[in-house]
Amino acid sequence: MTSSFTPFSDQDHAILASYFPVVDGIAALIGEYCEIVLHSLEFLEHSAIYIVNGHNTDRKIGSPITDRALWSLHHMQTDSVSKPYFTRSKGDVLMKSITIAIRNGKQHVIGLICININLDIPISQFLSTFIAPQESDDQVNFASSVEDLVMQTIENTIEEIQNDKHVANNNKNRQIVTNLFERGIFDIKDSINQVAERLNISRHTVYLYIRQIKQDIE
Repeated sequence: MTSSFTPFSDQDHAILASYFPVVDGIAALIGEYCEIVLHSLEFLEHSAIYIVNGHNTDRKIGSPITDRALWSLHHMQTDSVSKPYFTRSKGDVLMKSITIAIRNGKQHVIGLICININLDIPISQFLSTFIAPQESDDQVNFASSVEDLVMQTIENTIEEIQNDKHVANNNKNRQIVTNLFERGIFDIKDSINQVAERLNISRHTVYLYIRQIKQDIE
């Protein structure tokens, strides 16, 4: 465990800073009733170096580490994730929390991510975060293999273009390749072969479409 009196290296600071987007991402996913605090263990008296939704506990950047976080730290000799636990904030707000250790290259714990979910709000308010807007129709392929990912993306794209009356029949293959290119599918090895086979066109034709797409972008 890294001592709070040991100055951190530039690499330690960089590791901690790299978790800022993680904090933002968790908050964006779960919503405003989930507080996420990133603690640096360099200075425990003002350890909170990044916080989102601090209104749930009235904390802000520069707040000290909590006694429960310290307790979790001392029980993280090998594990990096605490068991979920329940606490109450100063305003007697019930929170369900978890603490995650951040380690440096020497496997020293240099920081903590504390995730606290406010359980005192009406359940309808909390669940409203997870209700998809009516206009949301984004589709994600949760494939079990790279091959499945490519094939599912190809099939979905073919269906999408085949049903698009604004795309002429003699231009559908090119549009399919264009959409697959925009979705990054050609970054995957051997995907060109799969696309060519599925569309019943040559690999050279797929390469030609891709070259034309890149030229249009430039």
